[in-house]
Amino acid sequence: MRDFDDMVVLVTGSATGLGAALAVGAAQRGAKAVVLNCTKSLREAEETADRVRSAGAATIIAQGDVGDDQACRDIAAKAAVYGRIDALANNAGVTKHAPHHSQLDALSDEDFLRLYRTNVVGPFQMVRACQALMHAAPKPASVLMVSSIAGVTGIGSSVAYAATKGALNTMTLSLARALAPKIRVNALCPGFIDTRWFTDAYGEETTDRIRANVEATTPLKAASKPEDIADAGLFLLSPMSRHVTGEMLMVDAGLHLGFAPLAAR
Repeated sequence: MRDFDDMVVLVTGSATGLGAALAVGAAQRGAKAVVLNCTKSLREAEETADRVRSAGAATIIAQGDVGDDQACRDIAAKAAVYGRIDALANNAGVTKHAPHHSQLDALSDEDFLRLYRTNVVGPFQMVRACQALMHAAPKPASVLMVSSIAGVTGIGSSVAYAATKGALNTMTLSLARALAPKIRVNALCPGFIDTRWFTDAYGEETTDRIRANVEATTPLKAASKPEDIADAGLFLLSPMSRHVTGEMLMVDAGLHLGFAPLAAR
């Protein structure tokens, strides 16, 4: 597929995991340039940059925390060397692991504010910082918000995390209306993604149990890898979805089907 031919793509949080899969996938599909963002994982971002170059795209790394407005403007300034942005993937995100949602004391007000700063305010600031460059694109640009089924079902690593993803979904609708027709805005809502997100938090043994449970309980009997989710995100970023905006696409091997509020969908 060459659906990203000559496109300039910016992916936040792209050192590892889904962000890296989106960046490399765009390069493999013909992107002219992929701007990589990371906060601290520079070594891993450089490894992803090597993969992007091997796939045929130019790349630069723009370090910066999307929760900081000036950092967002600096990231956009790095991308400005290419004259435009055709697609922006807001993938950077953080969480506080408090999986037993009834234990309210597991979360502080600082936890909520930290998560909102990165997961909600950050994407807004990135869109604002990149708006002029997206307007410079020859065709309507695309924004992808990497959300979660946590924002639809209220599950996930913590109440605070689910709340931020619910807010991100609502913001997707608001910006899709406000920025049309020059910019499309959609959200991707993955379920479990088999990355170090879980092993870093819970260790290998617990992660193995989580993975086995996902494989046993999802309708598709699958624990998704980053590449499984990235293909759907690349669709929403590419001209293949040129008539899609304001949409939230759940890509979770059917995990959401087990939750009562969604049973009738």
